[in-house]
Amino acid sequence: MNTMLAARLHEIGAPMRLEQVAVPSPRPTDVVVQVKACNVVPNLKNVLATYAQWFPYLPLPKLPAVFGLDSAGIVTEVGAQAGDIKVGDRVYVNPGISCGSCKACRRGEDQNCDQYTFMGYFSFGAGGQRLFDAYPYGGLAEYLTAPARNLVRLPDSVSFEQGARFGYLGTSYSALRKAKAGPGSTILIDGISGTLGLGACLIALGLGATRILGTGRNEALLADVKALAPERIEVHSIGSGSLREWVHEHNDGHGVDIVIDTLGPGAPAETLLEALSTLCRGGVLVDIGGMMERAPLDLFSLMCSQNTVIGSLWFSTGEAQEMADMAGAGVLDLSVFEHHVFPLEKVNDALDNLPVRHGGFTNFICAP
Repeated sequence: MNTMLAARLHEIGAPMRLEQVAVPSPRPTDVVVQVKACNVVPNLKNVLATYAQWFPYLPLPKLPAVFGLDSAGIVTEVGAQAGDIKVGDRVYVNPGISCGSCKACRRGEDQNCDQYTFMGYFSFGAGGQRLFDAYPYGGLAEYLTAPARNLVRLPDSVSFEQGARFGYLGTSYSALRKAKAGPGSTILIDGISGTLGLGACLIALGLGATRILGTGRNEALLADVKALAPERIEVHSIGSGSLREWVHEHNDGHGVDIVIDTLGPGAPAETLLEALSTLCRGGVLVDIGGMMERAPLDLFSLMCSQNTVIGSLWFSTGEAQEMADMAGAGVLDLSVFEHHVFPLEKVNDALDNLPVRHGGFTNFICAP
């Protein structure tokens, strides 16, 4: 039996164990991918240690389990009905899987499936364990299996380390597409110097947005973001004055067309409400950060201003392929990321001693 090295979690709060497990074989519509890079969420250790407190409604797989959300690598084996995927293809694996047969799935809206599940992380519904059982390997292993339909072909110009960032990037891309961002758009990114926010900024630049405004707390990081395109980006330090007034000052006296809110759990609801106040009439706010505090919305004001608030979860494989093609065409610049790579054997040490982050520019990668 061929075996591979995998980091498996046996107990919440305990270190992962490095173990030899069987190399998986593909079913007819699946592929096997040799993992070359897996993105490591900086707070993965804390998330797993305190999971019951932070995500009581997002089921984990039964333990022991192999985690690791965003993986890029090389196809090494192809099922008999896996379409035109070939051994040797360089790919990103979209970890979002669905049941395939419910009403949402039949519409092609996988993210709306009640059983939608992230391979190597958590599920959004009680039925997710069936999908965990079908695809039990995350990216913290040398190989994984995935449905062929979940693969995104990576252009040669996109490295595996950059490909492993596609989860964050794709989340921002889908949000901007929902808001119809493009030439002529003015966009406020709430949290522009963070991981999701920086991705939204890069994609907005690639989509041709006319003006990009962003908020953050670290002035040095904000300066680094502005330096990406000084003629199109303006940044605002939170707490330095009225955000709404600042937006109007830097947007020809108008509100913005789009707000992308990237602030995560722990952020106060007031920050979202302040960002919402910067919209012009008919503007759209898309929330992708997962802020957990409940925000009281003034529905009457939203109605009168014809504003829209959207929650956007993850992205489709098609959207990720569009984004990869943008990078291949040179309109999406992924060269700004600073990769910190560690081997699978050092996963526990790495999680305990991750270097100081340079905001969203930092990309932590495990290379099995």
